[in-house]
Parts: sequence; structure tokens; C-alpha cells
Amino acid sequence: MTTAVPSTLEHLLAVFDVDPMGEHRYGGTSDGGSRSVVDGSQLLAQAIVAVSRSLPLHSVRTAHAVFVRTVRADDELEFEVDILHQGRTFASAVVTVHQAGRRCASVTVLSDVEHGDVITHHHLMPEVGTPADAIPCEMPLVGRQLRLVGMDDPNDPDATGPPVIDAWLHYDPVPPRPDLAKALVAHFTGHLSISTTMRSHRGIGTAMAHDTLSTGVMGIAVTFHEPMAWDGWLLYHHESTQVGGGMSYVRGQVFTEQGNLIASFTQDGMIRAFVADSVETARPVSARL
Repeated sequence: MTTAVPSTLEHLLAVFDVDPMGEHRYGGTSDGGSRSVVDGSQLLAQAIVAVSRSLPLHSVRTAHAVFVRTVRADDELEFEVDILHQGRTFASAVVTVHQAGRRCASVTVLSDVEHGDVITHHHLMPEVGTPADAIPCEMPLVGRQLRLVGMDDPNDPDATGPPVIDAWLHYDPVPPRPDLAKALVAHFTGHLSISTTMRSHRGIGTAMAHDTLSTGVMGIAVTFHEPMAWDGWLLYHHESTQVGGGMSYVRGQVFTEQGNLIASFTQDGMIRAFVADSVETARPVSARL
């Protein structure tokens, strides 16, 4: 694709739905919107679909991605699935993402056959009000609505608060295929975590990314809690628990509007002073919203 293609949810889901190119090999394109680089969480979403195609009897339970190179929006991608184990209950695979013959990311996936509850409990959704109480935030993707709790601009260096961001998301349509639904949930895990970390530091914000700050999403881990289904709104709860040494760590949870916990995630991000021509600035995928 090219950046001239309009960014819509329908098109994004088509991007996630990678095409078979041979045994356990898949091809894909990107949706960078108005940007020339691609969010690492898009690669994570595509890898989830690739593994689901290679292991159709299993359901993706966890995926751990590490992003090592910038991915360009206008070049084709290749996803190579290496199946490490394929048993009656569990299966595992490693997906290597290539662009122009270079490895860009690696995603380790654990899949299983769905099982009934032996015991069950889950964390309660934070008391943040309803989506109607939250503040609309413009996001350039037709078919997706974003509303933030207690803030209107997550990129603003002067808007400070605790290192927590609660975001309500609404998708229309919600994909009926479980693999695409998981890919869609995973995709937003990379969008607000670095902003969450910066929120408690006045004068620092993602509006400064690629200007005076070098920022990037270096790794995302997501765990899906079955059953993976929802309608209405989703709440993404982000909490930054540590930042230092040029790296940030954020943990998060995804709840349905009814309060069901359907996924948990963590993100490792880079936040460093911008140094021209440095190794660090050549690698990461942008974290700016």
C-alpha cells in the first residue's frame, strides 16, 4: 500500500489479515496513515493472525514482540512462522518479520485449546465513569472512536497528572473472527503507553518525539483471557510503574464496557535525548499518537 490509501478500520483489518505465501509464510502490507513508518503493534497484530493460520486448531493465548528496526509503510512485509511445538493442548511458535530482506521484529506466541474454568477470578475495572463521561480525542482512523478520562491531549508536555491513562475505545465493526478480534485488541496496546509514562513529568510529552526526544516502542507482551468477545466500548487502563535509564515500563488491562477483563499487556518503551545519527534513533517505531 501507499500512504495515499485512506485509514479506515476496514482497511486496517485487511492489513492484519496476512496472505499465505507458502508453508508457514505470509505476506503483508501496512497502514501508516499519514506517517512513513509503521507502529510496532501492527506487526504484533499481523503475527497473531499468521500464527492463527498456521495453527488453526489452537487459539493464541500470549504474544511477546520485540521490535528491532523501523518498518516503512510503503514496502511489503514477510512473516515466517517457526512452529516450535504443536501438541493436543498447547502449541508455540516464533514469528520473524522481514522487510527488504532484513529482520525487523520477532514475536513469540503461545497458543492453546480453549478449556473450561477450574477456578476463576479477575481484577476489577477501575472506577473511571462511563464512555459518555470521557473526553473525545481525535484519532485518524475511520471506524474507531477514542475518549480519554480526565484529559484531552495525551501528547501535551504541559498537561500533567499521575502516570495513568484510561482510554475508552469503540470499534465499528467488531470483527467476528477470533484471530482478527485479538489482533485488533493488541494493536492499540502500543499507542498510549509512552504518553502514560511522560504524563507525570511537566515539560515532557510525546509532542516532542523526533524533535528533542527520541522515543520508540521496543517491546509489547499481550495475554488474552478467554472468552475473547465484546460489544460496545473497551477500556484500556495504562499504568506506568517505572521509568529510568532511557527506558519506560507500562502495564495495562483491557476491559469490556460491562467490566470483563479480556486482555492484559505490558510495554517496554525508549525515552532518550535526541542525538542525531545515533544507533538508538535509527531503530524504534514512533510512539506518538
